Amino acid sequence: MTIDVDLVVAGAGGGLIAAIRAAQLGLDVLVVDADENFRRGNNTSMSTAMVPGPGSRFQTAAGVTDSPRLFLDDVARKTGGTADQRIAAALAHVGAELVEWLADDVGVPIELPTDFSYPGHSVPRVHSIPGRHGSALLGHLLDAADRSDRIDLLVPARLVAVEPGPDGGRTAVLENPAGEREEITARAVLLATNGYGADIGLVAEHLPEIAGIHYHGGEHSRGDAIRIGTALGAATGYLDAYQGHAALSAAAHTLVTWTAVMHGAAVVDSGGTRFGDETAGYSEYAAVLAGRPGGRGWMVFDSRIDGLCRAFGDYQDVLSAGAVRTADDPAELARLIGVPAAALESEIGALADVAAGTRADRFGRGTAAELRAPLHAVEIVPALFHTQGGLLVDEHARVLDTAGEPVPGLYASGGAAAGISGHGAAGYLAGNGLLPALGLAYLAAGHLARSADPTRNLTPEGA
Repeated sequence: MTIDVDLVVAGAGGGLIAAIRAAQLGLDVLVVDADENFRRGNNTSMSTAMVPGPGSRFQTAAGVTDSPRLFLDDVARKTGGTADQRIAAALAHVGAELVEWLADDVGVPIELPTDFSYPGHSVPRVHSIPGRHGSALLGHLLDAADRSDRIDLLVPARLVAVEPGPDGGRTAVLENPAGEREEITARAVLLATNGYGADIGLVAEHLPEIAGIHYHGGEHSRGDAIRIGTALGAATGYLDAYQGHAALSAAAHTLVTWTAVMHGAAVVDSGGTRFGDETAGYSEYAAVLAGRPGGRGWMVFDSRIDGLCRAFGDYQDVLSAGAVRTADDPAELARLIGVPAAALESEIGALADVAAGTRADRFGRGTAAELRAPLHAVEIVPALFHTQGGLLVDEHARVLDTAGEPVPGLYASGGAAAGISGHGAAGYLAGNGLLPALGLAYLAAGHLARSADPTRNLTPEGA
C-alpha cells in the first residue's frame, strides 16, 4: 500500500502556509476544510493580517533595530515569563524569514507600519499588508496554492480522525456534509483547525471569565484538533489562554482598530468614565469591558485619529455601517451616545492634561492625546477572537505526547497548538495569533521535507 500524498493539511487558513512551503520543497499536499465558506469565515481571513518578524529586512529599511532576543524579552514581559519558551524561541527566530518568504515566494505585499507600536511590543515589528485585513492575506495564499500542481484542495471535508497508515505514516479520515467518509494515506497530517472558541461548553469550562460574550471567529473552531490529538495520546496545555478584543463595533459587528487607542482614543463606559489603562492591551481589556455596566462602552476619538484609522479595512466597514457618531463638542457627543456630559467632558479634559504633561493619568496610561473637536464615538462590545491553548508541540511543530515525545506523523499549528501567550488574556501580543498559525505551519513543512530527504537544503535560496 502506498501513500496518497505526503501531507494532509486540515484547515485552509494559516495551514495553507504549510501546503505552499511543502509543495515548494517537492511534496504533494491535500488541504481540506470543513467550511465551504472558509474564504471569509476562518480566523485567518477574519484577522488583521499582523505577523511579528523580528529582525526582518523591512525593519532594517525602516531604521528599526530588532532581534529575536528582543522579541522574546517582550513576550516574557507580557506573559510574566509563563510562555512556552521553546515555541517562543522557534517562532522568534523564524519570524523574519517567514515575512520575507511571504513577500518573495508567495507574492504577499508585506509592509511594516511604523507610526505607532502595539501594546507590549517595544519596537515596530508587526508586519501587515495594505488594508490590514486577513481576507486579502488569505487571497494571496489561495492564489499561491492554485499556482502549484502539487496542492489539491478538498472543501467541504472535515477531518474526523487520524489513524495509523502505511510505512509508518498516517491515514486521515475525512467526512463530507452528507456523512460519507473517505480515507487518505499520507506521511503526516497537520492539524490547522484553530482552537475551540466556537464550542460554548469548552469556553465555559476553560474560559469562565469571558463565557457568554460574543465570539468573533470561525464557526468551525470547535476543538477538533484537541479531540483528534488526545485520542492519539497527545498532551495539551495553556487551555485557559485566549485572545479577546475590547473593540468590536456593536452596530457593524466588525473590529474598530485598537490603533485608535494607541493614537490617543479613550474608552468610556455607559457612565461616560474611563475605567482603566486602555493601552495595556486590547486582549485583556475585553474582560474588563465585559465587567462594566451593560458589558459595553464607547471608543471616543477625534478627526485626526479617524483619518489614521481609515487605512484599515475593518474601520472602513464600521464607517459604512454608520456606526460612527460625530459631534462638535463633548457635550453634544455625550447627548448623542447617552452618557453624562460632565463625566465625558472631565475625561477628555484629563487626557489633554496627561498629554500636556501637567498631570499623571490615574490609571497609569503612558500615552495620551488632546482630543479636538469634531469628536467621534463608536459603541463597542467585548469579544472572544480565538483561543490560545491546545496541543503541545515542539520547535518543529510536532505534536507531543504526555511523556514529551513526538506523536509520529502529527503536526499542529495556530489555535490547534498551544501558543506563546502564557495563561489568560493578558499575555497576548498583537500578531501572536497569526505568528503561530503561519510560523508553525512553515516549520512543520520544513521538518517533514527534511525528514523525507535529510540532504534537502531548506534555506530560502535553496528552496
